[in-house]
Order: sequence, then C-alpha cells, then structure tokens
Amino acid sequence: MTDSKYFTTTKKGEIFELKAELNSDKKEKKKEAVKKVIASMTVGKDVSALFPDVVNCMQTDNLELKKLVYLYLMNYAKSQPDMAIMAVNTFVKDCEDPNPLIRALAVRTMGCIRVDKITEYLCEPLRKCLKDEDPYVRKTAAVCVAKLHDINAQLVEDQGFLDTLKDLISDSNPMVVANAVAALSEIAESHPNSNLLDLNPQTINKLLTALNECTEWGQIFILDCLANYTPRDDRESQSICERVTPRLSHANSAVVLSAVKVLMKFMEMLPKDLDYYGTLLKKLAPPLVTLLSAEPELQYVALRNINLIVQRRPEILKHEMKVFFVKYNDPIYVKLEKLDIMIRLASQANIAQVLAELKEYATEVDVDFVRKAVRAIGRCAIKVEQSAERCVSTLLDLIQTKVNYVVQEAIVVIKDIFRKYPNKYESVIATLCENLDSLDEPEARAAMIWIVGEYAERIDNADELLESFLEGFHDESTQVQLQLLTAIVKLFLKKPTETQELVQQVLSLATQDSDNPDLRDRGYIYWRLLSTDPVAAKEVVLAEKPLISEETDLIEPTLLEELICHIGTLASVYHKPPSAFVEGSRGVQHKRLPGSGGSGESVDSPETGSAAGAPEAPPAVIPSQGDLLGDLLNLDLAPPTATAAAPAPSSGLQMGAVDLLGGGLDSLMGDESEPLGGDLGGNPAMGAGFGAPPAAMPASFAAPASGGLDDLFDLGGGVGMPTGAYSPPKTVWLPAMKAKGLEISGTFARRAGVIQMEMTLTNKAMSVMTDFAVQFNRNSFGLAPAGPLQVLTPLSPNQSVEVSLPLSTVGPVMKMDPLTNLQVAIKNSIDVFYFSCQYPISMLFVEDGKMERQVFLATWKDIPNENESQFQIKDCHLNSDAASNKLQGSNVFTIAKRTVEGQDMLYQSMKLTNGIWVLAELRVQAGNPNYAVSLKCRAPEVSQCVFQSYEAMLKN
Repeated sequence: MTDSKYFTTTKKGEIFELKAELNSDKKEKKKEAVKKVIASMTVGKDVSALFPDVVNCMQTDNLELKKLVYLYLMNYAKSQPDMAIMAVNTFVKDCEDPNPLIRALAVRTMGCIRVDKITEYLCEPLRKCLKDEDPYVRKTAAVCVAKLHDINAQLVEDQGFLDTLKDLISDSNPMVVANAVAALSEIAESHPNSNLLDLNPQTINKLLTALNECTEWGQIFILDCLANYTPRDDRESQSICERVTPRLSHANSAVVLSAVKVLMKFMEMLPKDLDYYGTLLKKLAPPLVTLLSAEPELQYVALRNINLIVQRRPEILKHEMKVFFVKYNDPIYVKLEKLDIMIRLASQANIAQVLAELKEYATEVDVDFVRKAVRAIGRCAIKVEQSAERCVSTLLDLIQTKVNYVVQEAIVVIKDIFRKYPNKYESVIATLCENLDSLDEPEARAAMIWIVGEYAERIDNADELLESFLEGFHDESTQVQLQLLTAIVKLFLKKPTETQELVQQVLSLATQDSDNPDLRDRGYIYWRLLSTDPVAAKEVVLAEKPLISEETDLIEPTLLEELICHIGTLASVYHKPPSAFVEGSRGVQHKRLPGSGGSGESVDSPETGSAAGAPEAPPAVIPSQGDLLGDLLNLDLAPPTATAAAPAPSSGLQMGAVDLLGGGLDSLMGDESEPLGGDLGGNPAMGAGFGAPPAAMPASFAAPASGGLDDLFDLGGGVGMPTGAYSPPKTVWLPAMKAKGLEISGTFARRAGVIQMEMTLTNKAMSVMTDFAVQFNRNSFGLAPAGPLQVLTPLSPNQSVEVSLPLSTVGPVMKMDPLTNLQVAIKNSIDVFYFSCQYPISMLFVEDGKMERQVFLATWKDIPNENESQFQIKDCHLNSDAASNKLQGSNVFTIAKRTVEGQDMLYQSMKLTNGIWVLAELRVQAGNPNYAVSLKCRAPEVSQCVFQSYEAMLKN
C-alpha cells in the first residue's frame, strides 16, 4: 500500500487519536502514527501540540522512525524552543551511537535546529563528530559548523571549530575536504576580511588531489575555492590548469562551468607565446560546445556564460560558429542569445556563412527574432568592413519584401551604416524614401528623418518629406520631435532660401507650443544660433560626426573581469555583479582577474588577430545622440587664449558651495549644510562641532591602551621620511587604428601640488599632424586643463612627442561611473578623437591632508559606522614604517602608530581636492603579507577608489 493513506482521515478528534497512537507500546503503531503526523505537517496542519509525544519516540533503534522524528523536530523547534531542549540529551547520546548513520543524522539535525537556547549544548557532540573515525560523520559535521556559525558566529570562534575545520582540509577523505572547503567558503563570504581560507601552494595541492575523487558537488566547491586563489607565477598557474583540465569532460554542466571559470582566470597569468596557452584554448572549446546540446534552460545559462567568454577571449570559439546557428525549435530566449554570440564571433573568414543564416532568419515568423536578425545584419556591416556592401544589398532585398517591421528595422540599421561609412552607400536613399509612409515606430521615423536631414542636399524633395512629418508634430514621440527639429535646421543651413518658412514653423512649434523642456531648450539654442551667428550655427549643426564603433554593446571591461570571476553563478546569467542583486551585499567581494590593469583590457574581435598580447586601451566611449561627450563637438576646441586659471576654492569652504560628485551633496554627505574642508584640519575648536553621540570605534581602538582613548594618539612615532609620489605606468589610451593614425599613451602624476597628465603622442599616419587641442568632459572631481596642449612643432609621420598637461580641479562637475573616469576629446588637423581613461584617486590627495590627532579621533567617532569599508591588500611585503613612508610620498599622512599583540596599527588621513576627508586604519602584522585596511569617509563612494590607490601605492 502507498503512503497516500497517511494523508486521508475520517476521524473527528484527529490530534487526540494521534496522541494515543504515539504513546502506544507497539513499535509499528508508533511508526505509523509519526508518519501521519509528518503527513499532516506536510499539508500545512498545525501538529505542534504533539511535540512532547513525538520527542518521546526519539528513544528508538529504528533508523526510519528516528529520521521522521528528527524531521518533525527541525520543523517545530523554532516555535517550541523550550520543548526542543528536551531533545538535547538524545542528540548527545545519538552522537555516540555505534551506527555512523545515526551519528551523522544527529549532527545534521543539530545544525538545522536554529534555536539559540540549545546551541551551546551541541558544541561537545559536534566537536566529537568533527574528529569522528567515520568520514561520513566528519563531512556532515563540517557543514554543521557553517550552519552553527550562521546562528552564533562568536560561539563557533570561541570553541575553536574554525581551526578544526581548517584541519579537515588535510583530511584523507575527499568528500570531507570538499565539505570543509564549502563550509569555510560560506563562512568567509559573510566575513570577507576574516582570511579563513588561507590558500597556499600546499593547501592547493591537497585540494587538487581531492578534486579527482569527489562527488560532482564536492568538485564544484573545490573549483570555486581554487578560483579565489592567485598563483605566485605562470608555472604554478600552468600546473593548476593542467590538473583542472580533466574536469572539462565531466557530465555535470556545473562542474564544467566551474572548471572553465578557474581556467579563464589562470590563463591571464600564462604568457601568450607559451605552447600550453594555445593547447588550453583548444581544450576549452569542445566542453562549451557540448553544453549546447542540453535542454533549452541549460543551453541558455551556457550561452549567457559563453557570451562573457567570447567578449574576453573570442579566439576560443572562433572556429565554432556553426553551433550557434539557430534551430527551428529553439525557444526565443535561446535564439536571441545565439544571435548575439554569432555577431560577436563574426569575422572576415566566416561572414558569408553568417549573412546567409541571418537572411534566412529575417524571413521567420517570430517578430522579435526577425527584428533582432535584421539588426544583426547591420551590426555585421559595421563590424566587418569587407562585408558592408553585401550587408547593404541584403538589407535592400529585405526592404523590398515590404514587411512593415522588417522595413523599419532595416532603416534604423542603415542609418548606423551611413554613420560608419560616410559617402559610400548613399545611393540607397531613394529606396528608403519610397517607404516613408509605412513607418509608424518612433525609432524608425527618427532614423528616416535623420537620413533626410543629413543628406538633404542629395534629396530633391527633402523639404516636402520633412513637412509631411511636421503636420502631426505634437502627436509624435519626443525622439521624433527632437530629430525633426534638428533635421529641419540642417535643411535650412543647406538650402536657406527655400526653407525659411519651414524652419520658422518648427522653431515656434518646439519653443512656444511644446511642454517638453528638452525640446524647448534645443529649439531656443537653434533659434539664437541662427539669429546671432549663422556661420557658427553651420559649424555646430553640420559638424563632421565621429565614426561609430562596431561593438557598442560590449560590457565595460572592469565589470567583464568581475563577471568572468563569477562564471557559473547567477551573476553570469544576469550579467550584473552580485552586489547589484544580492540583498545585504556587504559581504559580497568584488573580484578581479589576476595580472590585469586597473582599466581592464578590451579584447579585439578575432579577425584583428590581437593574440599577440599587447595591452590595449579601454574602448573609446562613442558618443550616442544626446550623450554629453557628443556635446564636446559643439565646444570650441581651439587652444585657449589668455584664460587665467579660475581662483582656487578658499580654505573655509562650505559644503553647499561645491557640488562634489554631481549627484548633489546630500546624497553623499547626509547633510548639505555641514561645514567641511579647510575647517576640519588643524582647527582646535573642531571637536566642539560634533553634536552626535560617538558611534562605535574601529575594532582596534577598543583595545586597551595605557591612558584611555584620548591618550591613544600620543603613542605615535615610527614615521620616517616619505618616498616619492606614486605614478602609474603609461598605458595606451587611444590606439592608432581608432584615431586615424594618432596613438596616445599616458599616465597621471602629481608634482609640487600640481596634477599633470603626461602623454606620449605618436603619429602612425602618413601625413603631418598639427593644431593640437584638448577638452575634457564634465567629471567627478572637476578636472580640467589648466592651459593649452603644448605641441610646439608639427608631428611628422613615425614621430613621437612627450607632452605634460597641467590640470586644475575647478572645472564643471558630474558624477561618473566609475568615479575616476575621465572622458577626453583631442583635436588635431585631421579630426576630433574621443577616448576615456581612469586617473588614480591618489592624484587628488592634497599636501595639507594631515589631521590633528584629536580632530581625527572626533571625526572617526562622528562618521556613521555604515560608512566604514573593510578591504584586504594581499601579497605586500613591506613593514609598517616602509608602508607609511611610501604612502606619505603620495600625501597619505600617518597621524599615529601603535602596536597591539604584534600587529602595527597606522592611523592615517588624506584630503581630496574637493575637501572630502578620508580616514584610514592600516593593520600590518609582521610576517603576514596580507594587510587589512578600514576606510571611513562621509562620501563612501570614494572608498573603493581610495583602496585601489592604496594597493597600487604599496605594491608599486
């Protein structure tokens, strides 16, 4: 008979009868009764009244009955904590049972009973089970430690369970090792700075040995742990890769993805010219391809991960294009993802194949898929120049089908093709104009209007076409209205005599009859430009546009690095860092690939053959319509004449006076009116201004000091002479291929209180370059050139020149992401070029950043605890004095030093150019290469950047 009988009942006094049966003398009857109780519990009935009766049934040798009682106990212990204590004795007894299954069952249930009252009773049994002779019991006990740590972390640390757990990593049984690693990893996640998993070559060797014999989930735990390790050199990296590679052929896709993650990370450390590097690339492709033969849901997860891998290393799958061709029965989410990867892998070698496929897809019935396929054809044209002509003719064939949504998508992508290849394919405009009446989507209408305005001189009836759009001006979407306004102004500048009436009509519609502020503002700007200086209007509106980039949807390099470190997790499916979707993400650590620079490397598409391994610049930011960078075109880029530098802000700066990071100070500092800046340093009256009760101090402040807290800072000393200021090595900011032969590499330095942008300009073109000028976009800290770009002689072909540009910090402010991102426009006699770079925040540390000791103490107390960030600097082999000297060279001032139990504590302050103070506590333990640093600041957004600068300065 099946178990369904337990879920049916005809009796009235059910609880009463169950009680009687539970207290029966017959074992069978007792077991039946417990099954009925579990059944009632499963369907949601409250059977907590039977708690004492069920607990009495624990005293049995029958394993099945014991399991059922433990199941009941786990469910109701939380609501009946006083009763749960009754079960403790049985647990203690069961932990010494001769049967290992019962011992393990007892320890597993102990971990699941989340009741504070009874946790301390469970320590002894757990300690015995962690040292049990049977590996099954040990592996269960290892997981129990993690559960207990979640309930009461302090208890676990006091009882020494963490050390026992670390010892289990050396266990002879692979499953025990895997569970110990899993438990330590979970505990380390909630305590990111605890350094629990102290990985060293010996530990790694033990983990790799256990890897071959574990169950699949054990292998995943070990591989995830390995991914957090940074090898000492390329030899160790290669040796780990060789031992992990066999996991790629595992049947479980989770194991495969975890192995891929480890290999992707460690490949960063292998030299590109190594034979093994090429072998590894070849080995990575087949397992990824195999994942695509699984069910659709798994395929989707695999494709999202492959999308990241292809962006980082397209060469892995460059010969596997066919597996990404769409099957007729693929669900839409798989189809769209495959399409995306196909475009990323498209190159001159396979473009014919890809275009034939895409043309086929464009005749499918699924509207979303067809739209994406048409867009993909456009993206291929932009990415692979040799295929542009074929792509355009394919798009024209599709337009001839007269299928409405196909036509609209085709027009949108043809607009982009015109931007990429000016004066090449404009002959197709006549065909596009034939389809004007069928356009009903805002994006397609806006694209068509842009084409008509941009090429008005080639279209005889351009004014009539634009007038037809003007009739329903107020019914159009904002996107179309803005585009129409610009197009008609372009038309007027090209054919002023015929279109005066039209331009007046559109300007009055945009300014007087519109409620949209964007539209009104643009209308007024055009109106004033046209009425005051038509020549300037022509230069602004008809300026030459920069070419658009092929890969506008690449993930930003630093984010891509972080996502590669999270392959096989939700982050790799969402394409978002864990901190974006994990609640209470204080424990989430930002991971980075080893050996990669601060700005990340953009990986070229396969056909450019960038496997040589030269570091590349971050991708240039391509201004889209409405982008602030695009507006740089409208600024006068001639070298500035006698513009005196703006006066530096006075020392008694009021908070409200400076918009620090463009986000409004209240978002950063809590209270806009609170005075900060010059008042904070060196003002003895400062302490009186702090009205808030002192918050908790950093852990080390609470340590006993001879004269109490206030005496703490008289323990100073040990601060020697500073070394020179840190300046990062030069990197390529603008590659020659993206700037018509001009290559710019550079770095930033701070000398005698002035920030310098040091650049090497190299002319790799065939013609001479002259008339250099530079302009910055608004940025987080108001960086702006303090003078013109001094390139005194013309730059001949194959010649380089070193330029040092002094910067001021009184420019316009807007919060950037990342915070230290700087978008730059460089003009020369050939064109205007754009790139972005990141400056180390240490360039902004000013020379008067040393705080008085008492002021430091009062400020630390006053800054709320949630503004404190904890970080770890690994592999740093300086003593505390050397570290202090090195940091002082970059204006990080040590205010005091003290030693507690062999650990040196340095208390440091630094001040940014905009008046923000950052306070730091650096903990250095002799013989331990890992430093801990706590940063406190009223603007916690800057803490991550300050930490990165700390790391760079100390490791430089």
